[in-house]
Amino acid sequence: MSHRFPIRVYYEDTDLGQVVYYANYLKFIERGRSEWLRELGIDQQRLIRDEGLAFVVRRVEADYLRPARFDDALEVVTTLTSATGSRIQLDQAVTRDGETLFQSTVTLVCVDIRVMRAHRMPPALIGALGG
Repeated sequence: MSHRFPIRVYYEDTDLGQVVYYANYLKFIERGRSEWLRELGIDQQRLIRDEGLAFVVRRVEADYLRPARFDDALEVVTTLTSATGSRIQLDQAVTRDGETLFQSTVTLVCVDIRVMRAHRMPPALIGALGG
């Protein structure tokens, strides 16, 4: 099942040609991931505060397919592809009216923030992810 998160392109997201600046797609998918986790009931603030754990991006593969422009209504689509041990892999896309503009595969790692090393996800977290 995929999570969908709406985004509006603001002027600040664009270059002089009113096309979304390439790095901003990474910001868009970050927001999509945060909202996906929130919808699953995963409180990232609590995870950091109480368990000293956080998710960090380990790898991103990105394909820029079509430009988004100022004032476009976009949607970030996030789909879990795997969750094992300390890693989560997601497919994320930015779409406009059903057309894929940006496609990515993102690998997240759960880390102990005190030592910045990979840490196995707690059973409750894996359960929330559907595993």
